[in-house]
This record gives sequence, C-alpha cells and structure tokens, in this order.
Amino acid sequence: MSTDETQPTDSASDPAPSRAADTPRSLAEALRSREDAALADLLRARPDLLNPVPNDLTQLATRAGTRASVVRALERLDRFAQQVAEVLAVAQDPASYEEVLALLAGDEGDPAVAQALPGALGTLREQALVWGPDDRLRLVRTARELLAPTPQHPSPTGLGPTVAEATAGMSPTRVQDIVAAAGLATTHDPVSAVRSLTALFTDRTRMSALLDAAPAESVEVLSRLVWGPPYGQVTADPARHLRWLLDRGLLLPTAPGTVVLPREAALHLRAGRAHRTPEPTPPPVEAAREYRPQVVDAAAAGQAYTALATVEELLKDWDEGGPAVLRAGGLSVRDLKRTAVALDTSEPLAAFWVELAYAAGLLASDGDADERYAATPAYDEWQELPAPERWSALATSWLAATRTAGLVGGRDGKDRTLSALGPHLDRSAAPEVRHRVLALVGTLPEGTAPVPESLRARLRWERPSASRGRPGQDGAANPSDSPTPQDLRSRLAEWTLNEAELLGVTGRGALSSHGRALLPEAWDAGTAESTGNTGSTAAPAQQGVAAARAARLLAPLLPEPLDHVLLQADLTAVAPGPLERPLGDALAVLADVESKGGATVYRFTPGSVRRALDAGQSASDLHAFLAAHSRTPVPQPLAYLIDDVARKHGHLRIGAASAYVRCDDEALLNEILADKRAQGLRLRRLAPTVLAAQADPGTLLDGLRSMGFAPAAESAEGDVLITRAHAHRTPPRAAPEPVPDGPPLPGDTLIGAAVRAIRAGDLASTAPRKEAPASASDGRLPRTTAAETLATMQAAVLTGEAVWIGYVNAEGTASQRVIAPVRVEGGFVTAYDHTADEVRTYPLHRVTGVAELADD
Repeated sequence: MSTDETQPTDSASDPAPSRAADTPRSLAEALRSREDAALADLLRARPDLLNPVPNDLTQLATRAGTRASVVRALERLDRFAQQVAEVLAVAQDPASYEEVLALLAGDEGDPAVAQALPGALGTLREQALVWGPDDRLRLVRTARELLAPTPQHPSPTGLGPTVAEATAGMSPTRVQDIVAAAGLATTHDPVSAVRSLTALFTDRTRMSALLDAAPAESVEVLSRLVWGPPYGQVTADPARHLRWLLDRGLLLPTAPGTVVLPREAALHLRAGRAHRTPEPTPPPVEAAREYRPQVVDAAAAGQAYTALATVEELLKDWDEGGPAVLRAGGLSVRDLKRTAVALDTSEPLAAFWVELAYAAGLLASDGDADERYAATPAYDEWQELPAPERWSALATSWLAATRTAGLVGGRDGKDRTLSALGPHLDRSAAPEVRHRVLALVGTLPEGTAPVPESLRARLRWERPSASRGRPGQDGAANPSDSPTPQDLRSRLAEWTLNEAELLGVTGRGALSSHGRALLPEAWDAGTAESTGNTGSTAAPAQQGVAAARAARLLAPLLPEPLDHVLLQADLTAVAPGPLERPLGDALAVLADVESKGGATVYRFTPGSVRRALDAGQSASDLHAFLAAHSRTPVPQPLAYLIDDVARKHGHLRIGAASAYVRCDDEALLNEILADKRAQGLRLRRLAPTVLAAQADPGTLLDGLRSMGFAPAAESAEGDVLITRAHAHRTPPRAAPEPVPDGPPLPGDTLIGAAVRAIRAGDLASTAPRKEAPASASDGRLPRTTAAETLATMQAAVLTGEAVWIGYVNAEGTASQRVIAPVRVEGGFVTAYDHTADEVRTYPLHRVTGVAELADD
C-alpha cells in the first residue's frame, strides 16, 4: 500500500512554486492540526478506525487509508460527495478548489453546484478522504486508485487516461509525428511534445479549430466515446476517418487493436464537465395524494388492531406446538402454506407475520429433540398488556429487526431457498432503510402519501449504487445477496412501505400520528432535511420513550373491548367489535369462528358445545354464560342444542383397560355393538354394562364421537376427565439480536477516551528531543546507565520538566513514553504519564534510558 497519507510529499513534484508553512505535508499532519471535536467527528463517522484504538495520529492516518476502510467510507457518501471524490480522482494531484468546481460545473457554470461544493468537500475532509487547503486539495491515495480510470475498470465519470498516461509507452518518433499532424511544432524530446499536445487539447479555441477541420465521421466516433466508456476497437488497417483521429492523438493506442479517447479531449467535448449530470441537490420526495390526518390515523389504527389480532391468531394456532423445525433451520414450504390458510392470507404475508412474532420474541423453537416452533413465555406477558402497548412492542421490534421477510421464497448466492424463520434472512441494512423511509415520508405534510419511486430515487441519491465502479465490488452488504446492494436497498424500501401499512404505522400510504411518534429523532430540524444522515436507529432509552408516546397516541383510536355479543336464531353469535379477553377466550371454546372483519361471527355446533363440556363446563354453566353476555335473548334452538349435547355427554364412559366402555343403558351398548362402523374398534361385551376394546382410550374416544355418540373419558377412580387445551411454551427465549452493519457505533465516552489516548500517543511519538548521546543515537529507545537515569529523573523532579524514557514492562514489551517526574524514591519514579494521560509509578530498573526533550 502507498504511504502518501503518512509520509511527506516531495515538493519538487508540486506545480505550485512554494508551499505555505502551515500547509500539511501528509494526512497525518492534517489530522494533527484538527481540534479534538473534529477528530471525534471522524471517529464517529468511520467507527472502523477505532478497532483497535490507534496508538497515535500517524497510525490513525495509515488506517484511514487502508482499502477496506476507504471503500466503506466511499459507499456511505451521498451522490454529490461521491461525484466530488470522482472528480478529484481524475484531476491533477493536488487540485485547487477552482479546478474541482470547473470540472463539476463545466464551462457554463452551475449555481447549484457552486452552492453545494463546500458542503461536499467538508464531508470528504471530515471523513479524512480529502486533506489539504483549498489551493492544494488531495484525495487519499487509496481512493484515487479506486476511482481513477484504468482499461479494466473505467472511471465512474467515463473519462479515460490523460495524454501523458496514454503516451507513456509510445516511441518518441510516434509522439513527434502526432504533434506535427496536429499542427504543432516538433520538439527535441517527448516530454515537451506531450506537454505541447496537452496544451492544445486543453485550449478551447485551438481545440475547436482542430475539430472543425475533422471529417464528420470522425466527429461521430468521438461523440460515441465522449461520455464513456472511452475505449474502442480498431483494425490493423483503420478507416480514413479513424486514421485522421489516430494521427492527431485524438485517439491513442493502449493495446494492440484498442484505442482510447484522452481525458483532455473528452473534457473539451463535454464542455469541461466530468459528469454528464451533476447531482448537487437530493431529489425531492413527491406527494402522491393528500388525506385528512384523521382519516390516515383511523385507517392506521384499524390496521394496527388487525395486526394484533393476526399475531394472536397465529400463536393461538401454534399454542399446542407449532410446525417442526427444518434440519437446516426454518419453516418448511408446506407448513408456511398451512399457516397462510389458517390466517386466511397469502404466503408472503404469512411469512411477514411469522417473522414479526419471531423478531418480537413471541415465537421461538422449543429446543426439544423433536424440535418445534411454539410461543415463548414472553407471549403470555405480552397478552396481558393493553392493546396500544402490545402494538408499540411489535412496531419497535419491526423497526430494529434485521430479519427481512421479503426475502422468503427467494434464493441466496449458493442457490439455497430462503425459508421463513431460516438462518439466512438477516440483512444489516434493513433497520437503517426502514427508519430513513419513514423519516422521508414524515417530511411531507401530515396526511400526505408519497410517490414510491420518488422515495427510491431519494434513497439512491443518499446512498448511491455500491456496484458503480470498483468500490462496490468490495463493499457488498451481504455476500449471500444475489442482487446488488443498491437493488437490495430499493427492495427494502418497497417492503418497508408495504409492511408499515400492514402494521398500522402508515394509513393509506401516509405516516400516522402514532407512527410518527416512533421516530422522535427524525423530526429535528437538522435531521428531517439532512442528506448525509440516512436514519440511524435511536438509543434504547429513546426507543422506550418513543414507544410509550406512540401507544398513548394510538390508545384513543382503538375500539374499546366489548363485554357482550349478539346471539342469533341461526346458531350464531355476532361480536360487533373486539371482545374482552376472558369473554373472547370462553367463546372461542364454545363456538367456532365463521368469519372475521369489523364484526366477528361465531357458530355453535354440537362439536363446539361438546368441546366446552369436555373443558369442565356444565349445561347450566353454558346457559348462564350466554345469558350474562348476550344483548339478545338466548335463542331456543341454541338452548336445545346445549341441552341435547349435554344430555348425551358423559353417558358413555371410557377408561383404560386397553380401553373400555361402560354405560348403565344396555340398549345403548347393544346399539354400538350392532353398528358396522364399530368393527374397527374390536369391541366385545365383558358385562351387561361394560364393553372392552383393543384400541387405546384416545382412539376409542374419537371413534365413538365420529359415530355420533358423546362419550366422556374417565380416570382410574371413575371420575370424568376434564380436557383443556394445553398451552405449549418454549423455555425462556430472548428476541433475536439484530445483525450490525459493520462495527457498533461508539458512544461519546468511548470516542472522548480514544481521542485523548491518540493525542497522548502522538505526543510521545512526536515530542522533540535533545541530541542523544552516541550510545542512543541509533533512533531506538534511549539507553543510559542507571546512574544517569537516576540523576536525570531527580533533576526533572526539581525543574518540573517532562522527559522521554524507554520502558520495558513485565511481559517484555518495550515502549517509549513522555513523563513528568513528580517523585523518585525507593527505586521507583512517580510521574504524570503524558502518553497514558494519568499518574503512574514505574520501577527504575525497567527504564532503559532517559533523554531530555527539546526546549521548544
């Protein structure tokens, strides 16, 4: 790797005749001149530089110039900042501010570019991608290598190499022939000839005159190459119009059969612009339709209630143990289809609800040998919360989750099918995209739905395609993604809009008031219109406050739970709204759900009534329950149905022998024995009131019920067994942790400590020292005798001056430090260590030597 970021630059190569005394010669010097706040901003913008904390500013500059770090920083720039970096990569090094502005705005100028350029350069400087004053702007060497054009990787600007670069391997005679054909005076050396040809191509007047004399076919060839790629193919005997271009250097050979349009010529044809379309300002988010905010909130609240009901229905369906876990993890396609049928929805939506419950920690695998999915203990706690708080828990989990349900059914880079609850659905960019999409929707007036394509265009400007040029080839968001990272971000934005509507965060496409409350950090004046911040997640404390506020805003919009139903004469009950939990649970046992919607319709059947009787209810209990919770009288058909089923229920008793049937009514047992459907149960009479069977009690119970009887199971003591649904729960499970996108964001405390450590280390490595004695002039740790060390330390205590020492710790690691001795006694020196920024005590026998610092 090149080291121009840490080593002084040879001033002889600079076009400027002299350099100001305060002009930094390297990136390390530029960082050294920054304030602590500016260093903290750099570490906050590029947290990968903190792992581990650099020893000094030279090491920080070196790390900031590594390929992986530069690629990551370039990918996180907005479109215009990337265009500025691309211009610096094709401009001379160093470049002036005026040159960069000219390459961006062109000969005609562009006020928007002129206005946006200082901010973009400030961003590049803040992230240590550009250093130097405005008259000597330098792009770090690694970024220049990534963005500069080569035959294998054309520049994102579409420009090719300069005349000097393209003619580097050309014979001097051929260079002189080109100069002569272009109408220039020949020179005595190829260097001056190339300089003369470059001056021609950069002179607007002379270049225009040269092109005016070109054949029309030659101009057509140049027009096809001008915006890139600048390379073309020619035969060994090119046509006349191509020969005209080759003779005058407007096409220069780079390899056998390959020619290139020189950069200077292309810039003239482009009217001085490096990019076809500069993009200094972000595209606006356009409004698709406006609604009254009350309409939006009402629609979002209705969908929020539906979301809660859907999650409850899903987990109730899996209450006794859900589908089995695949060997590779996840849910099988068949089980996903069954879940979609149970929820009366499509498979992609079923995958979303399953993933949402999993992200919220309400669903997990039970970890048994026959591993299955089931609700977690957290689900029982979640059910006890008020409806608004249950919704806010789901919404905040969705916002922070890296699980991406939209990928279910697709295939990864290894051609494996991505299954719901599978191990390959995490996409680290998902939380950032969700937050940013909602923040952009929130910039519109209340009740306004955006045009989806304008949202995607804005996101593409804020985080341009990582597949453009070479940086993106090393910066894919996830190696298993078959689409490009930008394509993934566009799909994430589309899924976010759909999922926000399903969850009730938005209503009719517009952000609801309770959805807006989930993003308190997005409504700061600086954040809402920011183009550099792409919507990071808030701290946990802020998320908790936001969730509580969203729940408060949603509460008055949700319908109050009802304590009654309307019984109909056709054996149905209508719940005109959400029911209180005890009433809903009891009614779900006594009746079957027939239809859902604004009102839920329950149907009473012999099987559902028998289910309630099996759960320990009596006929009188059911009559009393219905009478207490119905706003209409209990219909006579329903009362007859309950009494009829109760009269037959338990008349037959089944227990364990293998199994037996006993009944006081001998005629009923005779009827069973005579029924051909009972042949499979292999019944035989043991006594007038007892039949024995080869089947187990459960099979016998189901068999007799299928024949129309209403048997009841009994215990060994002869008591009727009450059967209630068994709620299967997993052991305590934590919600899945989001997969971070790169290193975790450092806090202010860590950044402050890191800046102090880097400053202290830099002081130790750069502090000027007095001329060392001959024994210590080798540039390594100072070496002095024990007597000299003791005397120098004692003198420093008296004068209060700092000294430079070499020190070897107990593990044998040598280091250099700058200390200010305070006390020397007992073979130890106590001193303020400038390197560690604290007072420390060192054994004198571990000090290799000591040297005084220079007076300045």
